[in-house]
Amino acid sequence: MSSTMAILPATWDMYDLVQSFLRTPTYHLVVEVCLVLLIIKLIFSKSYKPEKMVLSEKEKEELIAEWTPEPLVPDIPEDHPVIQLMEKNIVTGPPGKYINIRQKSCINMATMNFLGMVANKTIEDEAVRCIKKYGVGSCGPRGFYGTMDVHLDLESKLATFMDCEEAIIYSYGFATISSAIPAYSKRGDVIFCDEGVSFAIQKGLVASRSEIQFFKHNDMEDLERLLQEQAVKDKKNPKKAKVTRRFIVVEGLYLNYGDICPLPKIVELKWKYKVRIFLEESFSFGVLGEAGKGVTEYFGIEVDQIDLITASLENAISSIGGFCVGKKYVIDHQRLSGLGYCFSASQPPLLAAAAAQALMLMQEDPGMMIKLRENCLKLHEGLTSINGIKVVGLPHSPVKHLRLVEPSDDRDLDNQTLQLVADRAIENKVACTVARYLEKEEKFLPPPSIRIAVNCQLESTELDTVISVLAKSFNEVFAL
Repeated sequence: MSSTMAILPATWDMYDLVQSFLRTPTYHLVVEVCLVLLIIKLIFSKSYKPEKMVLSEKEKEELIAEWTPEPLVPDIPEDHPVIQLMEKNIVTGPPGKYINIRQKSCINMATMNFLGMVANKTIEDEAVRCIKKYGVGSCGPRGFYGTMDVHLDLESKLATFMDCEEAIIYSYGFATISSAIPAYSKRGDVIFCDEGVSFAIQKGLVASRSEIQFFKHNDMEDLERLLQEQAVKDKKNPKKAKVTRRFIVVEGLYLNYGDICPLPKIVELKWKYKVRIFLEESFSFGVLGEAGKGVTEYFGIEVDQIDLITASLENAISSIGGFCVGKKYVIDHQRLSGLGYCFSASQPPLLAAAAAQALMLMQEDPGMMIKLRENCLKLHEGLTSINGIKVVGLPHSPVKHLRLVEPSDDRDLDNQTLQLVADRAIENKVACTVARYLEKEEKFLPPPSIRIAVNCQLESTELDTVISVLAKSFNEVFAL
């Protein structure tokens, strides 16, 4: 009896196994059999060893003689306009208030030296002192022996100046915003972006792989329309809405338009529709606000209302690199996810020291911002009197665009017309430049223009010279 009872469980186990096998779908069995056969084949098959081919010396020489290497870059015609301009516009000496170009000393209205920090003696002395201590480079990313005490000092000073918890610096201004955006916004997220943003922001948008929705330049009604449409989508699919992050990306002062974003309205929409704000202040930092803190100070908005602020050190500060400021946890995330921070060699110590010195000078003398605004207003008033052009940009903006009132249908022709004006201005010792774009890559290509950059060091008589020379140059070209 006991032996019979012992056999029964084993019989029932075999019965259950057979029944489960019979209930298994045929396709499932076929897949499992194929996998088993494949594993057996891989175990017993011999590894592939390519047959060694031995070439004679003659065959080697023939193959080498036949090989034609592909060029690293496509051929560029010698008459390409950019090549011609580079050969013509060789600068000797520092690009300060005056610039030496084409063997002429010209009033510099081309470079973004807003506060006149280029060739400042105290900044140069600090850079020389730093070179003697650290050398000329860091030779590594911040996370791999590239962090010097001057980097930490600059970050601390920037955070304190901007009234933020923490700051992070990048070694290249362009890479700052183009690295910061994809560090937070990923595939599946939504970015609402102004059509007028600079090329660096556009590259950051592409790198994020997020869904990009552009609204008309500084058109808050169009932005709210997009936000309302997104709110409707979120109600239809609440499960997806819970994991979708939403961002608004704008510039404080737009490089391509010379105007300011309506930040108070953007902050209002932020809280109404639960989105985050990324504010790019490369051209408003050191320019707007009583102390030069940017568009937040200009409008009297608390910096905590903005989720991330980025700016370049290459304009008002006249160094190299860029920075981001915000909450500590926001900045810490970039130290692990900001591509330009993690994989690029850190900012050369001498440039970090120069930027810190320039920041100190800016804090000690806020009068330079007042002088800059006065120069902007005077120049704007004078330029608006020139016939045939329209001045694009706010009166107190240091970036202005001179565009043709009646442009042709041929963009190249308009650029050539404006280049003739710039050439005649240089002949009369005023240096300005035609705004250049990567036309095939720009999402919304701005119209052709001559871009003017104002300097706080310019005297009233020098501004009068700039206005008269540009008026004369336009009149002469229009008369051709």
